[in-house]
Amino acid sequence: MSVLKPGGGRMVAVAGDVYTLKLAGADTGGRCCVLEFVVPPGGGPPPHTHTREEEAFSVTEGELTFTVGGETPVVGAGGFAHPPRGVPHSFTNTGDKPAKAVVVLTPAGLEEMFFETGRPWDRTDRFPGPPSPEEIERIKVAAPRYGIVLGPH
Repeated sequence: MSVLKPGGGRMVAVAGDVYTLKLAGADTGGRCCVLEFVVPPGGGPPPHTHTREEEAFSVTEGELTFTVGGETPVVGAGGFAHPPRGVPHSFTNTGDKPAKAVVVLTPAGLEEMFFETGRPWDRTDRFPGPPSPEEIERIKVAAPRYGIVLGPH
């Protein structure tokens, strides 16, 4: 059994957001991983497509605006979103305070890309700012190895 205290888990800053690994694929035989995302106002990833894993979001604070298949639902605290595998999507914090979501990925593996391309972080009450050109390049190089297609295509 895995138990983490509030705030527990390995953190990484990725493209301006902060991700905390709550359950690694190494702990589940690769079946799934669980992360907590904290997204500052205006933050969130660019359009991308997952070719390997399902992704499910449970928003716990604030709100995230998803762009999926021509729709732009706003998902607030207590809401849930599942952008289907193979469909380009993105999400943005369009609110004025940080948003949090617990994200389940199955199968696991994508968490490794976050730690490969991001940088160690230790707080969820401050944010790293926009990604540097070097971080963007690391993401562009790594994404195909993890089955991520960048862009809206």
